[in-house]
Amino acid sequence: MGRNCITPIVGFLMKTIKGPAIFLAQFAGDQAPFNSFDSICQWVSGLGYKGVQVPSWDKRLFDLEKAAASKTYCDEVAGVAASHGLKITELSTHLQGQLVAVHPAYDDAFDGFAAPEVRGNPQARQEWAVNQLFMAAQASQHLGLTAHATFSGALAWPYMYPWPQRPAGLVETAFDELAKRWTPILNAFEDAGVDVCYEIHPGEDLHDGVTFEMLLERTGNHPRCRMLYDPSHYVLQALDYLEHIDIYHDMIKIFHVKDAEFNPTGRQGVYGGYQSWVNRAGRFRSLGDGQVDFPGIFSKMAQYDFPGWAVLEWECCLKHPEQGAAEGAPFIQRHIIEVTEKAFDDFADGGTDEAANRRMLGLT
Repeated sequence: MGRNCITPIVGFLMKTIKGPAIFLAQFAGDQAPFNSFDSICQWVSGLGYKGVQVPSWDKRLFDLEKAAASKTYCDEVAGVAASHGLKITELSTHLQGQLVAVHPAYDDAFDGFAAPEVRGNPQARQEWAVNQLFMAAQASQHLGLTAHATFSGALAWPYMYPWPQRPAGLVETAFDELAKRWTPILNAFEDAGVDVCYEIHPGEDLHDGVTFEMLLERTGNHPRCRMLYDPSHYVLQALDYLEHIDIYHDMIKIFHVKDAEFNPTGRQGVYGGYQSWVNRAGRFRSLGDGQVDFPGIFSKMAQYDFPGWAVLEWECCLKHPEQGAAEGAPFIQRHIIEVTEKAFDDFADGGTDEAANRRMLGLT
């Protein structure tokens, strides 16, 4: 895969993006309406959302082990969503995916993502995480889903900047190992008929298009190795997030609608100077408060016939989450393009045939 994989658009594309939907992870809590799947679904439905992306690690909302073992349980969960006019768009294993590959420098920081019984034991923690992904494949199949959201984890991230100079083969070894760990998981999702969509994200080894291609190649271009597109992470890297869709549209199967801004100064740039989110040059913002060109993104998604949902992932260093959620549904709805089924100039169709076409070209 490279920068020459832009597919020409021929004819008319018939899919309109589904949405608006919302990722529930940032809203789950111990107080109603955020402490149960039924009550949080009622809340987001009242805001105008039509779909929910479900974090698989939060048992207040979803029991992954039950979902993997029981289609009946999955039908019940889907029924709760449907009772509020919602569909489950995807499951997420962002936290478990992170634990598939953890550099020792981050052992303590990420240990809290795991079940208590495997904390402090990196090998047991990784085995637990892989099993979580296997269960997520089965649960996604039980729910009739076609895509799954996750993180890749990271072995090479501490060496992202090439100083001190990286020894020859270091990055290649890291990505070889990453592919070794993920290939059995990708195979399980292949058996389930579900795409694994890695959120391309700083802090993960898969943080841009080049690094995604590095894993894709090492998995033998695995048919389930796909992308979650979130433009906010590209704004903060000064990456062209519109051209990214041109290049990778065939790989993008999940879309997080999230805003961001990047305002470099003479004192601070991409790396942020170790500052808090409020004081960084690059910050996540609520929809409409940042710099992301959403009309351009939704136009690209319509152009390339994106088959999935527009899912709000709310993160903002300034605005209250409930205000962000309330504003998110109408924002997404305004940007969804209902794809046309006819050409705008059909009124001028001359009704010509092959013989007329040949005459117009001077062919006999």
